Amino acid sequence: MTQAEWTADSRTTGQVVIATYDNYAAAERAVDHLSGQGFPVERTAIAGRGLTLVEQVTGRMSLARAALQSGVSGAVMGALLAWLFGFFNWVSPLMSLLLLVLYGLLFGAVAGALMGMAGHVLSGRHRDFASVSAMQAERYQILVEADAADEAMRLLESGGLAGRA
Repeated sequence: MTQAEWTADSRTTGQVVIATYDNYAAAERAVDHLSGQGFPVERTAIAGRGLTLVEQVTGRMSLARAALQSGVSGAVMGALLAWLFGFFNWVSPLMSLLLLVLYGLLFGAVAGALMGMAGHVLSGRHRDFASVSAMQAERYQILVEADAADEAMRLLESGGLAGRA
């Protein structure tokens, strides 16, 4: 970490970087170790640096796939709404609740599929693939309030978890 980065962190948050790790699991282990040693972990933060958006393509988006995905979502939503409305009707028997949920599931599936197909067609098919987006960091830094930083570094070093500074 450069002096400029340290100054910016300490000036804006009152925290200093005590360790840097290549993955989140290692940073999480370090904070967990601090917690286990009785360190007040509410004075720490894990900061991801060098963030990158990664979009993993999961397959082609066809009209059928758009209908299927939206139909499943619509079916779940329809069943939940029907159950909610039917649940508060204390007078009718259980069978009418189950029938209402079944109708909600069917109606939601059909409505969802139609809306999914319409959305795919109306998008002009500019995006004929499905994907999942996630943020990834190059490194993870443990930040600790300046007045507790020495204690935290000592605890990490004693546990063999001291990362790059």
